[in-house]
Amino acid sequence: MTPNYWQTFPAHAAAAGLAWLLCIAAQCHPATRSRRLPITALALLGGVILAAFAAGLWLHLGRPPMRTLGETRLWYAVFTPAIGAFLYHQFRYRWLLNYSLGMAALFLVICLLRPDSYNKALMPALQSVWFVPHVLVYLFSYAIFAVSSGIAVFGLVQTARRRFDPASLELANRLVYLGFAFLSLGLLFGALWAKEAWGHYWTWDPKETWAMLTWLGYLLYIHIRHRHPEATRASLWILALAFVVLLLCWFGVNYMPSATQSVHTYTQ
Repeated sequence: MTPNYWQTFPAHAAAAGLAWLLCIAAQCHPATRSRRLPITALALLGGVILAAFAAGLWLHLGRPPMRTLGETRLWYAVFTPAIGAFLYHQFRYRWLLNYSLGMAALFLVICLLRPDSYNKALMPALQSVWFVPHVLVYLFSYAIFAVSSGIAVFGLVQTARRRFDPASLELANRLVYLGFAFLSLGLLFGALWAKEAWGHYWTWDPKETWAMLTWLGYLLYIHIRHRHPEATRASLWILALAFVVLLLCWFGVNYMPSATQSVHTYTQ
């Protein structure tokens, strides 16, 4: 256990949360609401604070802090605001920035309420050159898809009110294309890692199966957008449901009966 360093997490989380609250306040204040730079900087500052904590945890543990669900939630809270800040700075989607901050804050609260066991042990299967790139690439794609899910939910509400902006779906397309590329890299790195650790590329392990279902869900969205660009509502539903499958892959598999048969139970 590493209680001394982890005890600093609430302070880091509070500092990040304060930066994000100031970011929201800057959007409301007349003097700063139209200035993108300070708003973007405050959003990024929260992520930088969490990244600094993750780096310190890495040094303290002597291993990459990517083994447990709690540790992966921490990286998610680093990546999501960065993506939201970039989209705000480039396209001025203020609601998307705030959605990203809300998602990151939610994961911080979960980490505070349900802290994991942070020990220095790293099982042999994780002592691979593929471990860090596989996890980071996957989590970055998950953060991108989280932001795109916000567009999906917002778009479904807007289509119901007949006020949908097609430009937001074009942004969702860009996000999904980028996220899908990173997700595909994550699958590839995972297969190479599996070959090195267990002697096979793929075995339809429960986690692997749900990872493939996630990949197919976003591939279906890309296919529908390419072949049926007029099917806006169907595309939004597929995008929203694909994110649900992603969450089941990330968290839900660990609570399924089949989890006992998975070689990925080290994430618990």
